[in-house]
Amino acid sequence: QVQLVESGGGLVQPGGSLRLSCVASGITFERYTMFWYRQTPGNERDDREWVASIGRDGTVILGDSAKGRFTISRDNSKNTVALQMNNLRPEDTAVYYCGARDVTAYWGQGTQVTVSS
Repeated sequence: QVQLVESGGGLVQPGGSLRLSCVASGITFERYTMFWYRQTPGNERDDREWVASIGRDGTVILGDSAKGRFTISRDNSKNTVALQMNNLRPEDTAVYYCGARDVTAYWGQGTQVTVSS
């Protein structure tokens, strides 16, 4: 059974930082491209915004909203992918989902990030 479990979300003030983590099980982790999406309030699942991805070879691609503020990293020895988010803004408020993609894509249940003063 494949499981992706996110953690690290919470409430943070504008300008603050959070580090999201996602632990995967049930997959050969190093074979998968790992990514983060987010779903903002009022949007449907199909409107999830891609945030960042990291390939099997460690190649990082960041979405426009993440450039200059977020970093993505992976630790294949721990089956973990992380999203370090700095200088957070209210518009970053969303549920953040971890995903894994090879031939098949898998999703976690999401973790809520709220940026508010």
